[in-house]
Amino acid sequence: MPDKAGSQVTPAVEEYLECIYRLQEKEGVARTSSLVRNLKVAPGTVTNTVERLEKEGFVKHSSYRGVKLTEKGLRIALQVVRRHRLSERLLVDILKMDWDRVHETACRLEHSLTEEVVKHLEKALNYPKTCPHGNPIPNEQGKVFEEETRLLSELSEGEQGVIVKVVDEKPELLIRLKKLRMVPGTVVRIVEKPASDKQVGVEVEGEKGMLSLSLASLIRVRGVVK
Repeated sequence: MPDKAGSQVTPAVEEYLECIYRLQEKEGVARTSSLVRNLKVAPGTVTNTVERLEKEGFVKHSSYRGVKLTEKGLRIALQVVRRHRLSERLLVDILKMDWDRVHETACRLEHSLTEEVVKHLEKALNYPKTCPHGNPIPNEQGKVFEEETRLLSELSEGEQGVIVKVVDEKPELLIRLKKLRMVPGTVVRIVEKPASDKQVGVEVEGEKGMLSLSLASLIRVRGVVK
């Protein structure tokens, strides 16, 4: 798919730019080790591809600061993320697939959708603002609306909030969260937070359970009250 400058952007380039965007969202920067882990490719392949992306003006790479998107790279990444998250809504809302099973299929769909198809898809879905996991869908102009949120892991004992989004879409994590009814729109309360433990006690819809701090750090909430 060509970018606005007319050069050809391959699905492989789109995949890298999207992955860098997601890592920047979650961690502030994309380290090459994180790219290797998320893209499931060899370190040498990542190094060579990042060098090529930098030469083409899509990213900037620093040995100590990792990889960051340029304005050119960000514009394309947002287009891919938009197609991906709308594809996920299609799979969940229309085709009734489980939210833990749509990521990989959406990854394949996102590279084949034209701008015209995306416009029709967005209209058919009634212009959703987020994907099924609560992450914002960039609009046609590439703008992203982010709610002010806090990490669930940052909440103190007795605090509660409404789940806004889950920032990791690994199936095993989503299955665990669905079993606990921890999906966007539900209220979760911290009922126990031992200082020396790696787990927190949570309550959702009257049901109590335990959640690892690492998983709680992937959930963002709003409207925190005592």
